[in-house]
Amino acid sequence: MAENDKSPYGWNEGSDITLYNKIKEDLKTAMKTKDNDARDTFRLIMGEYPKLTVALTLESGKKTTRVKNPDEITDEDLQNIIRGLAKSEKVVLDLKGESTSAYIELLESYLPKMADAADIKSWIEANVDFSSVKSPMQAMGQVMKHFGKLADGNMVKEILKEMG
Repeated sequence: MAENDKSPYGWNEGSDITLYNKIKEDLKTAMKTKDNDARDTFRLIMGEYPKLTVALTLESGKKTTRVKNPDEITDEDLQNIIRGLAKSEKVVLDLKGESTSAYIELLESYLPKMADAADIKSWIEANVDFSSVKSPMQAMGQVMKHFGKLADGNMVKEILKEMG
């Protein structure tokens, strides 16, 4: 499946193709090459599409939702679905005592690269004034606001503990 950079699968934000279309193309590729693990992973992702909804208010005033049309699905929506699947797989791997799987590597190839500890630490050193906060943990919000979903909150917490 994901043979370190030789995999035909994956996506990055600089691509000229949307994540939605890339997943569709990669599903076709997986089916043609009989890559059943990848095919099943793409089908799992696509199976989550009905969870993407738009809020509506009916003429009667009642609030309801409808499933998003394919042209309404954003890359961010799909990244959130993939993050959710990856997070649940990490829980399973932790219980098994394993660190990675081909499934999680494939999922992560569709997500933006996460910030590593060195990036986070250097940003904190350059931008956080510890003299203005009572404890290093109070800087957590500032750091997470900067990195958003590209930083693991637990890693940021550990780095702040070390620095404090």
